[in-house]
Amino acid sequence: MLACIDLEGVLLPEIWIKFAEKSGIEELKLTTRDIPNYDVLMRGRINILKQHNLKLNDIHSVIATLSPLEGAQEFLKWLKSEFEVIILSDTFYQFVGPLMKQLDYPTLFCHNLIVENNGEISGYKLRQKNQKTKAVKALQELNFQVISAGDSFNDTGMLQQADAGILFCPPEKLITKFPQFPIATNYIQFKELFLKSRTNLIKAD
Repeated sequence: MLACIDLEGVLLPEIWIKFAEKSGIEELKLTTRDIPNYDVLMRGRINILKQHNLKLNDIHSVIATLSPLEGAQEFLKWLKSEFEVIILSDTFYQFVGPLMKQLDYPTLFCHNLIVENNGEISGYKLRQKNQKTKAVKALQELNFQVISAGDSFNDTGMLQQADAGILFCPPEKLITKFPQFPIATNYIQFKELFLKSRTNLIKAD
């Protein structure tokens, strides 16, 4: 049985929000909680960076000040003791690389930025479209049962595909649209829901 979980908003703070706070650019606070279409969201972000002449190094300077969410390191350590764990994220390796050490280098599937020689972010390259959902489906085809967890609209595909899905500290509009998923608002509840989901899946077998 595998646990597939999101990264930002679940284990790490939202990098774009932190960068928006540092730069003072309110539009960069928008995430997939606000704009479910990831391509629209990312193209908007890249255009804003160009308008303000902001480079990858500017974002790195903010990332260097970040730490995992309080309790996230302990939770992930526990989760890895109970399940095989894969983090499925729509972030970029160029962003989260420095933070992976703090999480003890978990297995991470995410995307890549296209960065010019001058450090300008000119685009991005998806591992594949809907990679979270497709990754869960591929793991199921290998005869794994999957429990997925996330906090945003771009996680709902993998939650629906999984054998069990959990929402972690989701926005109200997500709760309203997907009432079928149990909700954890802290890591203690998160642990309980993973254990409950596993028990239910074992019983169903």
